Amino acid sequence: MLASDCPSVTPNDAIPAEPGCTFFTLSTYPPAHVVGKGQRLRLERGGSMLGLWGQRLPAAWVLLLLPFLPLLLLAVPAPHRASYKPVIVVHGLFDSSYSFRHLLEYINETHPGTVVTVLDLFDGRESLRPLWEQVQGFREAVVPIMAKAPQGVHLICYSQGGLVCRALLSVMDDHNVDSFISLSSPQMGQYGDTDYLKWLFPTSMRSNLYRICYSPWGQEFSICNYWHDPHHDDLYLNASSFLALINGERDHPNATVWRKNFLRVGHLVLIGGPDDGVITPWQSSFFGFYDANETVLEMEEQLVYLRDSFGLKTLLARGAIVRCPMAGISHTAWHSNRTLYETCIEPWLS
Repeated sequence: MLASDCPSVTPNDAIPAEPGCTFFTLSTYPPAHVVGKGQRLRLERGGSMLGLWGQRLPAAWVLLLLPFLPLLLLAVPAPHRASYKPVIVVHGLFDSSYSFRHLLEYINETHPGTVVTVLDLFDGRESLRPLWEQVQGFREAVVPIMAKAPQGVHLICYSQGGLVCRALLSVMDDHNVDSFISLSSPQMGQYGDTDYLKWLFPTSMRSNLYRICYSPWGQEFSICNYWHDPHHDDLYLNASSFLALINGERDHPNATVWRKNFLRVGHLVLIGGPDDGVITPWQSSFFGFYDANETVLEMEEQLVYLRDSFGLKTLLARGAIVRCPMAGISHTAWHSNRTLYETCIEPWLS
């Protein structure tokens, strides 16, 4: 599954009237106050309990007080802990919020109290709508969430949703995204036969799909917005109404501003792997892609990196790009794999 209005709400807000918005608030539990092994409980002067002032208690009194010790410990205030930044999740092609139930469980267990909003927009077949239309819908949904989080937010964007999120970071001049986690997303485009393509274009194969995708009619489908045929690069550059623009591969008046906006991000976390089975080539998740001979060139060999057309080279130079490849995970399992979450996602949810 490769990857519109949903206001952010808090637990005390009314449920939004707009359909298609799923809001999750994860429970929060106060941390337990633990007295370490071998420590002695002391009643210091100036911090009296039950009117006792630092005097050494007779053994009999200690025995009498032991049954009340749990109550005394409960009375000790828990130390203040800074809250975690809100997390916004954007789904992929033919997806919905239900797909992320395992991810929500993992966040709840490891970062209790985190407010997670799964934007349940453009679900199912609606995810085939043109990506710029989706970007506008998701933008209207994330603006109020960001406004309520001056400390910043995290984005977890899966598959096609990773491209939607990258466009959001480009067009929003006031976003406050700390970590943009791109989860198995075709960031440099897609060039491969998949079940989705066969269902959508049953008479076409990857070798001739450019005839459809690089037409005005084809660009009305989201998957054609990032179809990247390495054998027809000129057609791609001229016809692509989305990927060629956010990559800065084609000149447009907003290129400088979009690059500046994108560089506001704190960290760019790229996740993918060789057993994905959908993203083709799988290195596209790390901004690698085919040359005309279908040899994969890594990110540092791509023109968009060498020219720093939208900020990749700058981000890498400042240590803001994190690459987390992992084998053995198929495309539909990225958001439910616990090991992947603990290794590649959880460390960046501050």
